[in-house]
Amino acid sequence: MNTVWIILAPLIGGLLYGVERIVRARMQGRKGPPLLQPFYDMFKLLDKRPLLVNPAHVLLGIMHFITLWIAVGLIITGTNLLFVIFVHLLASIFLVASGFSVRSVYSHIGANRELLTMVAYEPLLILIAAGFYLKNGYFSIELIHEGEPLLGSLWMLFGALLLVIPIKLKKSPFDAAEAHQEIVGGVEVEYSGVYFEFLYMAKWLEYIFVYLLVILFAGNSVMMAIVLVSSVFLLVNLVDNATARVRIPHLIAITLGIGLTLSILNLIGVGYGL
Repeated sequence: MNTVWIILAPLIGGLLYGVERIVRARMQGRKGPPLLQPFYDMFKLLDKRPLLVNPAHVLLGIMHFITLWIAVGLIITGTNLLFVIFVHLLASIFLVASGFSVRSVYSHIGANRELLTMVAYEPLLILIAAGFYLKNGYFSIELIHEGEPLLGSLWMLFGALLLVIPIKLKKSPFDAAEAHQEIVGGVEVEYSGVYFEFLYMAKWLEYIFVYLLVILFAGNSVMMAIVLVSSVFLLVNLVDNATARVRIPHLIAITLGIGLTLSILNLIGVGYGL
């Protein structure tokens, strides 16, 4: 059964992206695209002529997609949470390296911004994993799902995760790495056709990745998992519609300033049994 979910993960992510586009349109008073619009866009991309900048550029983009898919698969199979975060980090490194593998100034700007956002969110993901370990004594995702909900005792770490999600999903106010108005998609700018398709589907996998992390805080409570995912989904899109993009220095300052403070305080509280 896990194998089926892993295979379907990109498609489920595409459907989630389709739902999000409808929800955002409703928030803005628009009808919005059909649910399957992301898949229509995918097929349109396949019809476009691919332009090969260099083999390394394409290979790194494909490796980003594959490694991210592996990270999602590892969560679904219930492996080590800390290992999953490091695999996810590797996927992000492939993306940054792809941006630096071409001569485009816009690609380099996007890669630099992507690298700086990693500095902001990766420490928080590691601290979140540490919080689960301090509370349970293990990193096993399978055992975390079998245990009691930990939202009550790790609520500050959950707050830190809420800062990470808009960064990973490229949502305002933390979409500075992509910045459509400035660098036309950031790292993705030199990809086209089927090569861009891998990065497009990788975005769908990011949706699955972050919401699977949200579900961890619900433990064995299916109802709490549904409520958390639904609430975070609506909150992220509401904030995205209501805020403007911040600059990279502000993104790092806000994320690390608030996120690290919440995470460290929560870890200290868990360590002392508070």
